[in-house]
Amino acid sequence: MNDTLIINKNQTILDALIKLSLLKDVSRLILFVEDDNKRTIGSLTDGDIRRSLIKSQNINQVVSSICNYNFNYINSGYSFINFKEYRDKNLKILPVLDENKKLVDIIDLAVIKSVLPLECMIMAGGRGKRLSPFTDSVPKPMLPLGGIPIIEHNINRLIAYGIKKIYISVKYLGEQIEEYFGDGSSRGISIEYVWEDKPLGTAGALSLVDKFESEHVLLMNSDLFTNIDFEDLYLSLIKSDAEMVIASSEYKVDIPFAIFDTKDNYIQDFKEKPTYIYHSNAGIYILNVDLIKEIPKKNYFDITDLMNKIINENRKLIYNAIRGYWIDIGKPADYIYAQKFIKHLNK
Repeated sequence: MNDTLIINKNQTILDALIKLSLLKDVSRLILFVEDDNKRTIGSLTDGDIRRSLIKSQNINQVVSSICNYNFNYINSGYSFINFKEYRDKNLKILPVLDENKKLVDIIDLAVIKSVLPLECMIMAGGRGKRLSPFTDSVPKPMLPLGGIPIIEHNINRLIAYGIKKIYISVKYLGEQIEEYFGDGSSRGISIEYVWEDKPLGTAGALSLVDKFESEHVLLMNSDLFTNIDFEDLYLSLIKSDAEMVIASSEYKVDIPFAIFDTKDNYIQDFKEKPTYIYHSNAGIYILNVDLIKEIPKKNYFDITDLMNKIINENRKLIYNAIRGYWIDIGKPADYIYAQKFIKHLNK
């Protein structure tokens, strides 16, 4: 944690104003006041300074005399925190303090939607033949969408949900992905690349990671454009005590004729031009890390193989519907549609 957001208790309001004027990439002008032992003792906003200057007009007053000692914070070492109570208080910045009350991080609630205790693997090794010629020299995840690669939209959303460790499985032109994102440090996260010597299906690459540090792992395809709520997906898994949750997309089928309900050759009932809604696999999963032990190492293995195993053994597999948008960019028509769709989002 750098000291851009930290000010010593003995510094003045003028010092604070200078520091506030230099702040970037935060949704609220705020500083955290520390004592001589580096312990955080209060918060100081631009509003606190304005109120003080209106009252005393003393720009040389020390900040310890005007800061808020009753400030909200969370302790480091948390696994999952529901931010609703903090948002209900209209908080924008939530400091994270260690056991010595030293500021070690901040959570910008205007940017971070949640902090989920998950590591993620993004499947990005496929050839993308159906998207040829777009993918003849560029891997499908790196196709531009709204000015940045498709996969970057997904990584940005993962970051917004506090996921800081991401594995990317790569094969076809994976060097381009690795060169673009590097180790992730420029984005405040850690990225590792899992190279597939041969195609391993939609789940086989999970077996190549020596050890995941989280109890649950998020697995997703790289060619999706979606505003899925990862927190809702995670909570549905935890609340149901299932082994895996599958994000689903609603698929609607309109029948243009009357449909008979029959027995033998008798019509018992009929529905005029009915609509049926099905839940289809959206290519996003959260699974208990212990399930990875059931994936054969370095062998082709699809996530559907694991799903079938769970179902056949009468274990718990659930789905959770995506409430926002979801586009699977698998064909040229899908890519063209996504390019048009994102233009409307940015207006």
